[in-house]
Amino acid sequence: MANIESGPPVAVAAEQFKQGGRLASRMVASVALPAAAVLVALICGAVLLAASGFNPWDVFTVMLAGVFQDMRSIAEVLLKATPLILIGVGLCVAFRCSIWNIGAEGQLYAGAVAATAVGVAFDGLTAWVYVPLVIVAGALAGAAWAAIAGLLKIYFRASEIVTTIMLNYIAIISTSYLVTGPLRDAAAAYPQSARLVKEAWMPRILPPTRLHVGILIALMLAVAVYVFLFRSSKGFAVRVVGISPHAARYAGMSVSRNIMLAICISGAMAGLAGAFEIAGVTRRLYQNISPGYGFEGIAVALLANNNPIGAIFSGVLFAVLRSGSELMQITAQVPQVLVSVIQGIVILSVVGFGVYRYRAVRPSE
Repeated sequence: MANIESGPPVAVAAEQFKQGGRLASRMVASVALPAAAVLVALICGAVLLAASGFNPWDVFTVMLAGVFQDMRSIAEVLLKATPLILIGVGLCVAFRCSIWNIGAEGQLYAGAVAATAVGVAFDGLTAWVYVPLVIVAGALAGAAWAAIAGLLKIYFRASEIVTTIMLNYIAIISTSYLVTGPLRDAAAAYPQSARLVKEAWMPRILPPTRLHVGILIALMLAVAVYVFLFRSSKGFAVRVVGISPHAARYAGMSVSRNIMLAICISGAMAGLAGAFEIAGVTRRLYQNISPGYGFEGIAVALLANNNPIGAIFSGVLFAVLRSGSELMQITAQVPQVLVSVIQGIVILSVVGFGVYRYRAVRPSE
C-alpha cells in the first residue's frame, strides 16, 4: 500500500510523459530544420559545381580536409567564428523582440572606429586597463549606433529595416572617410589608421596562431545572453513585447523601453565584434574591415532559431563555410564568383527555412 501511495498517480505520470514527448519533439524540430537548411544548400551547391565542371565530392573533401587539417586551420575557423557568434547572439535578442535589425554591419563598423580612436589615443596605460577600455568603447559605439534606429522607430514609427540598412551605408562610408582623412596613418601607402598601442592588443591564447581571448568572451556572453532571455524577468519582457506588444502593454510592460533594450544589446554585441577585429586581428582600421560578418550574423541567428546557445554552433558552421570557401578557390581552383554564389545559396536556404519556421509558429500573421 505504501508503494502505491508514494508513487505518482497515473494521470500525473501520463501528463509528464506527454510533456516529455512535446519537449523531445521541439528539440528534434529545432535540430532538424537547421540541418535540412544546410543540407538543401549543400545539395544545390553540389549541383552548381557539377554543372560548372567540378567534382562536388572532391571540392567538399578538399574544403573539409583543409579546414580541419591542423591546429592553425582550426584556430582560423574559431577566429572567424568569434564575430559571427557575437553578432548572431546579439541579433537573437533583437529578433526575439521582433526588432529586425539589419544593421549589424554598420554597428560593427561603429565599434571598430571607436575601438581604433581609443586604441591610438593613449599611452602609458597597462594592458589590464587598455584592453577593457577598447572593448567597452566598441560596445558603447555599437549600442549608440543601433539606438538611432530604435529612437526613430519609437518616436517616428520608422521601419527599423529601412533605417538600419541606411545606417549601414553611413557607417561604412564614414569609415572610408576617416581612414583616408582624420585617422589616416601619414606613413602608410594605403588608406589605414595608425597601429593600435601594443597595450591595447587583445592577448592571443594559442600562439603562434592568431586566435585571441575574444572567442572565450564570445562564448561567455552567449551563455549570459541565454540566461538573460530565458531565465530573467527582463528577458521575459523582451520576448513578450516581441510576441504581442498589446499584451505587453496590458501587463504593464514598457514596449518602448524593451525595444530600446533589445536593439542596444544587439548593437553592443556587433560593436564588440568590431572592437575584437581591431584589437585582436588587424590592430588597425581599414576601409573594409568586415567581409560581411554583419549580414552573415543574420543567418547565424536564424539558423539558431534565435537561441544564443545555438548561435555558437551556427556561428562555427558559417566560419567553417567561410574558411572552406577560401580553400575552394586556392586548392580546388573554384572561381570566386561561383564560391560567392554557393555562399549566397547557403544564406538563402537558412533564411527561407527560418521564414517557414516563423510562419509555422504564427500562421495567423
